[in-house]
Amino acid sequence: MDGCPPSPCRIPRDEGAPDEPPSLLRRTVAPGEDGTRADVLLAGWLDEPRSRVQERLGAGDVRIDGQPAAKSRRVRAGEAVTVAAPVPPPAPAPPRLVVRWEDGHLLVVAKPAGLVVHPGAGTARGPTLVDSLRAAGATLAPAGGLDRPGIVHRLDRGTSGLLVVAKTDAAHRRLARRFAAHDVDRRYWALVDGVPNPPAATIDAPLSRSTARRTRFTVAAHGRRAVTHYDVEEAHGRAAVITARLETGRTHQVRVHLSAVGHPVSGDAVYGASAVLAADLGLQRPALHARRLAFDHPLTGERIALEEPLPADLEAARHRLRAG
Repeated sequence: MDGCPPSPCRIPRDEGAPDEPPSLLRRTVAPGEDGTRADVLLAGWLDEPRSRVQERLGAGDVRIDGQPAAKSRRVRAGEAVTVAAPVPPPAPAPPRLVVRWEDGHLLVVAKPAGLVVHPGAGTARGPTLVDSLRAAGATLAPAGGLDRPGIVHRLDRGTSGLLVVAKTDAAHRRLARRFAAHDVDRRYWALVDGVPNPPAATIDAPLSRSTARRTRFTVAAHGRRAVTHYDVEEAHGRAAVITARLETGRTHQVRVHLSAVGHPVSGDAVYGASAVLAADLGLQRPALHARRLAFDHPLTGERIALEEPLPADLEAARHRLRAG
């Protein structure tokens, strides 16, 4: 049978007429629907609020017998009604990454804040660091998996700084062993609420995923061992600049540990940072930056030691803090 039955008929976008936009719905008005206002009828057909249907009508997305329809128009039995499918916004292009070091086995990139390293639970849709590397034509180790090729460690979405990526499976395996053995020097620059006392200490507290919020972590006796060493570099009363060195590398480790001792990373609302201080310092994300990355090359043995300058937003926050 040609055409659509009286009930709503949703069709693939490429089956519409070549001179018409892709269709969300095509339907013929039944005799019992004769005289009904177009907005009322479509609200029932599409199971949408009349306000949304009226937006479609106002935008010219609804045609009756090929002509744009007003919301107050009353339909007649036998008329063909077509609703155009919304045009999806173009996918944003993945950002270009700055490569700080590279050879045939691995590369080190400067990840900007706001970029997810790889797809995963709890992450919004959008370009990832993996997408950026693929777009740049980088070779990535298959050993990492389909969604995370080459990825050995990660940085949180809101954290900027240095991240190493494996280009070959051999480099991936050996790098993973170095990270597991805590044989990689990772140091973070952080701006924290308040001034930690003592000014230098080690936080040795196991971490576990929160049972209340699965995207968060918490200190828990049954968790995995986590160790963070910190030193206060600048003390300014309401906030301090510290260096945090990871001995282990658990998810959200620096953020959770500093929050647990009463000094959350400034701008980190998830783990209790002051919204007032964040606003005063102009922070739109946690003030956390992977500043130093140093390790022995997993295949050549060459010592690789890199330092990444603060991005502009954190430099500005530090300047505001120093200015009082």
